[in-house]
Amino acid sequence: MFRAAFRRQLAQTERRFASTQAGGSAQPEMSPQVKAAVESATKAYESAVGGAKRVAGPVGDSVGRLLGGYKEPLVYNWKVFTSLCRQVYIAEKLAPPTSLSTWVHAYAKIWSQATSPAYYRQIAQNGEWSKVAVYGLEAYGIFKIGEIIGRRNLVGYKLDE
Repeated sequence: MFRAAFRRQLAQTERRFASTQAGGSAQPEMSPQVKAAVESATKAYESAVGGAKRVAGPVGDSVGRLLGGYKEPLVYNWKVFTSLCRQVYIAEKLAPPTSLSTWVHAYAKIWSQATSPAYYRQIAQNGEWSKVAVYGLEAYGIFKIGEIIGRRNLVGYKLDE
């Protein structure tokens, strides 16, 4: 009984993935804009990796030797992470602002909202204050985690006496 159910499931799976076998492609063709974005992201990644290798030099090699057996999984996980970031960057069509006016406009809007009592009245009336409070708490938590990492201790600084 289980064998028959397993065979039916296997047959459905084979039919479902048939488009990726025998030369078929399950992915649609990329548009020229996406291809250009992929190429530019790849070039940027390769230049960053080359720059990091030049900067690290012999120090990077000695750290790699010190890591021993941990080096291979760390390198693999780093490559997976960068690949995932590249895919998200392309899929979300992310790009930094290219003009200074965009930056100025964004920070001017943030500053005007932060200094306006009317903005605080508005978020208090429509219930957005809880979202702003959570964002503030997240920022504070990230700051405190950075302090802990910088001190290399949970409480206080280690002093050599």
